[in-house]
Amino acid sequence: MPGPRFSLSVWGGFALAHSPQSEHMRFRSGPRHSPGKSGRSGAVANPPRKRPSKTRDNLVYGLVWLACFAPLVWLAWRGVMGDLGANPIEKLIRELGVWGLRLLLVGLAITPAARILKKPRLVRFRRTIGLFAFSYIVLHLFSYIGVDLFFDWAQLWKDIVKRPFITLGMLGFVLLIPLAVTSTNGWVIRMGRVAWSRLHRLVYVIVPLGVAHYYLLVKADHRPPIIYGVVFVALMAWRVWEGRSKMLPRAAGELSPPGRAKRAPEDKLSD
Repeated sequence: MPGPRFSLSVWGGFALAHSPQSEHMRFRSGPRHSPGKSGRSGAVANPPRKRPSKTRDNLVYGLVWLACFAPLVWLAWRGVMGDLGANPIEKLIRELGVWGLRLLLVGLAITPAARILKKPRLVRFRRTIGLFAFSYIVLHLFSYIGVDLFFDWAQLWKDIVKRPFITLGMLGFVLLIPLAVTSTNGWVIRMGRVAWSRLHRLVYVIVPLGVAHYYLLVKADHRPPIIYGVVFVALMAWRVWEGRSKMLPRAAGELSPPGRAKRAPEDKLSD
């Protein structure tokens, strides 16, 4: 319930609006308000926006970091306990690459999740998840080069040339490097938002390269790479659908008669 000072201000404005001296002030003070109810509705219509708690933000960031870091800890624990199977080196290298691919897909899923759940602040975690994905892929590559090949660069080059799944994997890694390098706010300012966004659309090429690399790598069970491929197609289909849904109201506004063109924004806001 409004306090005494608020009620006096509303009644004072009401009395002033009916005084002879108020005609020249009406433009500045705006339309007249009925006492009591108008002040209350104004207060409800424009409530103060609560700023997110910094402590809560830090807590959520910490949970995201732990969730992204946990697979690496789990793999290290399994390695120490001798639980990586008959060929632990191959298992380690493969699992690092698979987790890099999974995190890339999670990063692509953040934007649809933020739009569908109406939680735009989820987008803040794309960069962190993308950098973790890059880190897992770097560990995947250097485990292969250092642990499996013992830094035999000649053999690495032969594998790149002769083995298609390694060719595709290396191509995806090379394309991922500029995305990781330019992930900071400073690069966004240097490049400009439009150029930066175009560059980071390379992820739409990198993920299918990773899926194809994984599919050609496995020899028996192809279900996991197929599932990741289906997830990627679904995420891209959502982006196409959202792009078309945004273009249709715009096209309708351009094709509408001149007298009705100004009402298009109101129709859009009412949806």
